[in-house]
Amino acid sequence: MNIIEELYNRIENEKLWTKHMVLKRNEYLKVTGTTDTNLYYIVSGSLKITIISEYEEHIIRFGYKNNFITSLDSFITERPSDFSIQAIKKTELKVIPKSIYIDFINQSSENKMLWDTILEQLILQQMEREKDILTTSPKERFQRVFKRSPQLFQEIPNKHIASYLRMSPETLSRLKKS
Repeated sequence: MNIIEELYNRIENEKLWTKHMVLKRNEYLKVTGTTDTNLYYIVSGSLKITIISEYEEHIIRFGYKNNFITSLDSFITERPSDFSIQAIKKTELKVIPKSIYIDFINQSSENKMLWDTILEQLILQQMEREKDILTTSPKERFQRVFKRSPQLFQEIPNKHIASYLRMSPETLSRLKKS
């Protein structure tokens, strides 16, 4: 069992989910400039976390089945975020508010260790992504992301993956064929 499954199972066993929601395709879970301190578990579907710069959307992260997603900056600081979270396809979510989640994490050292491990992995993933974007060719970015996250290519449409990898859909298509 991986740490995401373990965390989910512990929350599930405690019956801490406060809400169940379904987003339609293209519906927003969170929009730019808002505060959201909930943690979400994706039961089905997929979402993208984006930021807009100079009229261009940049995808910085995806969430898909059996993963947690949140606007981490807003979750931590309880302030508005520049990020938005949008459903790529119909998405079913379970919701736990930060206050309930923090109480749960503080209940035991095992829960705290789980959360710390998840945050550590998230930081390392973001560092890998930054390194990929700044120092590798499109081909290397594609290969590294495919190796790290093969599920991404099964869950997310190519046009979104291309945006995430900072390349055109045509370049991604060509790389996938080679």
